[in-house]
Formats: sequence, C-alpha cells, structure tokens
Amino acid sequence: MNTHRYCVIMCGGVGSRFWPFSRNNCPKQFLDFFGTGKSLLQLTVERISPIVRPENIILVTNKQYAGIIREQLPQIKESNILLEPARRNTAPCVCWAALHIHALDPEASIVTLPSDHLVLKENEFHKAIDEGLSFVESGDRLLTLGIRPTSPNTGYGYIQQGVTVEGVEGIRRVKSFTEKPNLEMAKVFLQCGEFFWNSGIFLWTAENILKAFKLYAPEILQLLTASEGVYGTPKETEFIDRQFPNAPNISIDYAIMEKADNVYVKIVDLGWSDLGTWKALYEVSPRNADGNVTQNCKVLASDCKGSMFAVSGDKIVVAAGLKDYIVADNGNALLIYPIADEQKIRHIVNEVKTRFGENYI
Repeated sequence: MNTHRYCVIMCGGVGSRFWPFSRNNCPKQFLDFFGTGKSLLQLTVERISPIVRPENIILVTNKQYAGIIREQLPQIKESNILLEPARRNTAPCVCWAALHIHALDPEASIVTLPSDHLVLKENEFHKAIDEGLSFVESGDRLLTLGIRPTSPNTGYGYIQQGVTVEGVEGIRRVKSFTEKPNLEMAKVFLQCGEFFWNSGIFLWTAENILKAFKLYAPEILQLLTASEGVYGTPKETEFIDRQFPNAPNISIDYAIMEKADNVYVKIVDLGWSDLGTWKALYEVSPRNADGNVTQNCKVLASDCKGSMFAVSGDKIVVAAGLKDYIVADNGNALLIYPIADEQKIRHIVNEVKTRFGENYI
C-alpha cells in the first residue's frame, strides 16, 4: 500500500434536505439508513480502507460532532480528526486538510470524499481511485470523478467533458462546470451526452491543490498560512480556532475547480448516489409492487403509489391515496411532502427554524 496516499473525508455538513431525520445534533452522515448497523460515515471509511492506510485517513468535521465521530470510529486516531470551529463550506475545509497533510508528508497525494455517498460497486471504486491517484501523481493535475446521468436531476452539479488526454484511457479535460441547473437545462445536458454529474470526489496532490489555492483563492491560503510552522504541531488547533472563522463561505467547486485550467474528469460507473435528498434514497431503495418504499417501519398503505415512508420508533403508519409523497416522522417533527418538491425542503427547514426555533431542526 502506497504510504504517501491519503484520504480526506468531509463530514461536517448538516444534511438539511434529509430533515426531519437529519438534525443539527446528528446529521445524516452519522445515521444508519439501510439497517446495516453502520452509518454512512462508517461505510465511507470502510470503503476507502483497502487502498489508504488507517493512519492516513483524515476526517474534517465541525467541533459539534467530535463525540459522535470518536464513538463511531474509535480506530481513527484523535490527531486525524480536524475540528472546524465554524462551518465555512468545502474550500476552507480542503485547504486546511491539504496544509495539515503537506506538513506531515510533502509528497502526499489525496482523495477527498464526502461522507454520505452510496457506492454499490466497490471494486470499481477502488480501481477508479487507484488510477486517479496515479494520474494526479504524474503531473500538475486536479481530477474529479464524473457520473453518467440517468435523469435530468436538478440537485447535482454537472461537468462538461472536453478533449481526451493522450495516452490515458477514460480521462478528459473539463470544458465547463454548471452548478445545479434548472430542469430545462438539465434535460438539454442529458440529451447532449457531454455532461456528467459531479460526484464531489476529488483527487490531487497536496502540493498541487495548495498551488491552486495560491493562484485562484489566495485569500483562503493567506488566512490559513498567517503563521509558519503550526501544522502538525500542538499550535495547530489554537491557530485554526482563531483564523478559520474568518474564511469565506465558499465551495471548492466555486473557489478552485471552475477557475483552474488543469482540471480533468474521469467518467466512472460506481453504482453511485450522493444520497443528498429523500428522492435519492427512494431511487436506491427496494420498492414494492406499488412503487412504495418502507424504510425500517410498519406501513399499512391503501391506494398509495410511488411514496416513501420513514418513521422512527415503534409506530404504525396508516395511509391512503398518497401519490409520490414523502412521509418522514422523527422525534418532534413530521414531514409529509411531495417528492417532486423535495428540493424545497431545505427552505422549509429554515422556515421551521425561524417560526418555531432550533429545537425542531
């Protein structure tokens, strides 16, 4: 196993589109959605472990979730859990992780993973990561994995592929990025054949992603390098606690990937879903003859079609006449909402917070 290969797992999100199961105090990455006895985060760590040493797996999360992570992943040493003092999206997260790793190993290459994805074809995943890391280790390259779209999904970002890379099979230059298009545009992308879903899985060397920050997001790099020699030392936590909250709230896509001229995409078939929404979970779950999904609960449904039922505790759901609906009950909140409008759930959560308080989110 290559000792210079690292994995960064981003696990600090709140997963508001999975409300009311995903809550501020326990977001979706810490939940067992499939009844396997393992959370999405645990499955992610398990998935990457055959190709990255446990001591080279770095978790980046919010301080609020330190206890949950230590409970779920006791095998990860505490110094490998980077605790953000504030939520600042993925660009500051990636920059900090790269600086931390580079201080430990200047020759490091890194695969950066979200913590809440589903990957059914693990052998293909391992092959793609191995080939992708070899690609970025051989030049100044930033690589993302692209997924062939199966529907005009408006919840994903899209990557337009460009010219092929000579001598490298399955990897192309990126022509453009589009962040979550409207339905009409997504239909055009699907028909065109040049556009792929952005998986949010990125590969690069620590040196080259830091070079990209210097070129395209210097304000983040300058902020996080204001003091020399702090990374990998006891001074790192104090420095990050002071500096990190001042970082801009921006994604790695906007800060780097859409600007850089050395971005590539590898098209893969991983049996992938980002599990970002109830609909995404519905699409990968077993359905009965009426197209209904029952998620670890008892349901008596009459004339219900294409609907999803997810209820915590020992409750029985009795429903009639529902077509393409989400019924999700957890704790002090019940959601009954059309699957077609699921992208609005994030805004509904904000409204719930404003009207009824943080106790419900």
